[in-house]
Parts: sequence; C-alpha cells; structure tokens
Amino acid sequence: MHVRAELVYVKNTSNQSLFNRQHSLLSPMLDTVKEIAYQHFKGARGSHNWDHTLRVCRLCEHLGSVEGVDLDVLLVAAYLHDIARGRQDDSNGAVCHAEEGARMAAPIVAELALTRNQKENILHCIRTHRFRGDRQPQTPEARVLFDADKLDAIGAVGVARAFLFAGELGARLHNAGTNLDETLPYSREDTGYREFKLKLCKIKDRMQTGEGLKLARGRHAFMEEFFKRFIDENEGKR
Repeated sequence: MHVRAELVYVKNTSNQSLFNRQHSLLSPMLDTVKEIAYQHFKGARGSHNWDHTLRVCRLCEHLGSVEGVDLDVLLVAAYLHDIARGRQDDSNGAVCHAEEGARMAAPIVAELALTRNQKENILHCIRTHRFRGDRQPQTPEARVLFDADKLDAIGAVGVARAFLFAGELGARLHNAGTNLDETLPYSREDTGYREFKLKLCKIKDRMQTGEGLKLARGRHAFMEEFFKRFIDENEGKR
C-alpha cells in the first residue's frame, strides 16, 4: 500500500480554521493521513464520528505541546485512533476498536516517512488509547492520546456524547431503580447515567499527564453537578 498525496481533500467548513492552521504548520504527510482516516468515518454514528477525532486532535495539540512530546507521532495516532470504531459498534462491542484499529493502521503507518521507533510508537498509541482496554500507555505520546480521548468523554461534550450514544442504541432516558452492575452495554439499559456511573466518573483518576489531569478536574466537576441535577429533576425535586 502506498500513501498517496492526491487523495480527496476533506471538506469540513466548521473546522476549516483548524485545517488551515495545521496545513500551514505540519507536513503533507499528516494531511494525507488525515484524508485517509476520514474515509473510515462515512456513515459513522454521531457519538464517535469524525468530529470526535478532530476534537481529540485539538486536545492532542494542546496537551502535546505542554508535555513536550513528538507531535508527528501523536497527531498521526490521533487521526487514526478510532478508524475501527465502526467495527466495534457493528459487533455490539465484541470487537475491540483499539486492537482492530492498530491492525488497520499498520499498513498506512508502514508507508510513512518516519523512523521504525516512531511507527511502532504510533501503533502503540492506538492500541492503548481505550479506557476499557487491557493495555496501558507506556510512551509520552500514548499517554497524551489516552488523556485527549478521555477528556472528550467527560465534561459538557462528554455528557452530550453519552446521551447521544444512548439514543443511537434506543436506550431509555434513565433507568431509576436498576442495579447498574447488572445492566448490559449496547442495550436498552445503556443510558447516559449508566455511562457516567460505570465509566465517566472514573476517568479523572485515570489521567496520565499533569495537564490532562488539570483539565479533567474541571470537566469532572461539571458532570457531577449535571447528574446531581438530572437525578433531582427526574425525581421531581426541582
């Protein structure tokens, strides 16, 4: 497989300023990776679509600059980190999109003008970015990608995505009186509140970088207040 620069230009007017800024600073190699990655998100669910990838890339730019990591490695990994997400969703969670994503990314990364260590690091970043995965990020770039991906899962955007995902599954608004530990993912009980209690509320304590933790604290506080009010309103207390 050869990475070709003539691939279709990605049009996204809502993120045009981001593209122009990156295009002026980063190599054509990264632009090409971005275009290849975009092709994997046609028809993607809204909760894990191309917009999520772009938000993660923006967070990676910020965190990566603060942490002083290899931005070539980090941003290639960020664009490719969720290319297998559709396969996980189609399988109702049976396929791990981090493992499958690294496998799918391997031939793309192999053709890039990077060192062997950089290429291995990119695949490691993709393979270890998942919160529910068994692998732990071991490099500075992998830790930044992990944090950036998790930051997009919490705060105001995270709450919105949790309810969007629940809607995509046809889940209830709330499952009051249900033992959450007995509920199943990708089911009618996979609500936004379930996602908060079983995953989102734990993210802050799993952050890998100092800057990531600083941002996570603010986003976590917002979620705590939101879901407290959500439960009160659901019970008619407000």
